Amino acid sequence: MSRALIIGSGVAGPAVALFLHRAGWQVEIFEAAEQPDEYAGLFLNVASNGLAVLEQLGLRERLVGEGHRAPHMAMWSSTGKQLGTVPNGPAREPDRGGVVVRRGILHRVLREAVQEAGIPITFGARLESIHETDAAVHATFADGRTATGDLLIGADGIGSPTRLHIDPAAPAPEYSGLVGLGGFAHVPGLAATPETQHMVFGRRSFFGYLVRDDSEVYWFANITHPATDRPALRKVSTGEWLAELRELHADDPYPVPQILEHASGEVGGYPIDDLAHVPHWSRGRVVAVGDAVHAISPSAGQGASLALEDAITLARCLRDLPDHSAAFAEYQRLRQPRAEAVVGYARAINKQKRVTKSRLGIAIRDAMLPMFLKKARDDTRNDWLYNHSIEWEQRAPIG
Repeated sequence: MSRALIIGSGVAGPAVALFLHRAGWQVEIFEAAEQPDEYAGLFLNVASNGLAVLEQLGLRERLVGEGHRAPHMAMWSSTGKQLGTVPNGPAREPDRGGVVVRRGILHRVLREAVQEAGIPITFGARLESIHETDAAVHATFADGRTATGDLLIGADGIGSPTRLHIDPAAPAPEYSGLVGLGGFAHVPGLAATPETQHMVFGRRSFFGYLVRDDSEVYWFANITHPATDRPALRKVSTGEWLAELRELHADDPYPVPQILEHASGEVGGYPIDDLAHVPHWSRGRVVAVGDAVHAISPSAGQGASLALEDAITLARCLRDLPDHSAAFAEYQRLRQPRAEAVVGYARAINKQKRVTKSRLGIAIRDAMLPMFLKKARDDTRNDWLYNHSIEWEQRAPIG
């Protein structure tokens, strides 16, 4: 029986473990965090293409039941004028729209499925080095433990050490010019927003929110910010971030200032980076998936869904192709063009979020956007994002 070592227990790692287990592999997951945290991180969109992969794992309804269905995105100007509504999913198919859910809940749903399948997860295992031989791959972790497998799959995020093992000259992530912030709130009297997220092109910052049926608000802001690094941002306190956000959004329409006034819990900033044009997704017995080889800005709402697509594709290739070299090559051939296209799509959205326009430029944008958004409900040009289908029961194609 073939054995795979999987580095990372976020989205792609548990998903590829479940598919490989179904294909008869022995798998084990190693996670750097000391323990799972259902409330770590913020929230994310799982689009229809990601939900289709979860459906094949029998997990779709588990996730949807804890999320906020959001097939519609209402766009607002800084003056409180509704600019239009766009689909968060295939045009004219709201039943197939995306679901917004806490990142930790998605991780838990996948982790519980892994545990139910009897797949071991080792926490507190930070990858330190990888050594390959003709017959196996050996992983060494920071605490001194080691593991050996036939293959190693790096699902270890945008800062992936696996990517650098594969190619020490691999490109680094690129900064978008935006810092992401977000959190939670309860605003007295603020009504729920069923099936909808609201996006506000603020005067000085982009803001998004939704209100769940239990009145909890999920909110985020994308602020234009000079290039910086994560350690520097981590030094900024919650109070400092909230003071800056309240100033940036003080003149924006209800309920943006009120949400920020009632924000609760930690607020941390992170640079919105992405990653594209990674030439080598594998080397020898090692391969990378998800953000490790194609990180996508949250603006596309596709990061988790593409990670799920990677997982099913890689597992199918390993199941159906004659050896791991052929499987890795076919996996990259199938996945890279689509991933790069989505990165480009998100970059175009980020340009609209960066606040560099004059007042006149903002006025022109707010006048033009309703004309572009008027037909958005019926515009199928973005359906390629959502209708990508990968069926587990079908054999992997061979290019």
